[in-house]
Amino acid sequence: MDITTIADAAASLDLASIKSGMAILGAGIGIGIIGMKAAESTGRNPASFGKVLTISILLAALIEGVAFVAIFM
Repeated sequence: MDITTIADAAASLDLASIKSGMAILGAGIGIGIIGMKAAESTGRNPASFGKVLTISILLAALIEGVAFVAIFM
């Protein structure tokens, strides 16, 4: 491989797809953390199941919305 071919490959790299991938990766990690903490909270206080479930679904939907915006931008 020649150094010019490496430079040409780096110049043609699409940074938008990398940025979208990073945003989606972050959203997946965020939703995973929400699920983990919701399960932990419900395990500690089973009576708060309904409130925790509602907040978790709302936050997961907001995070997914950010991921969809990142895809379309």
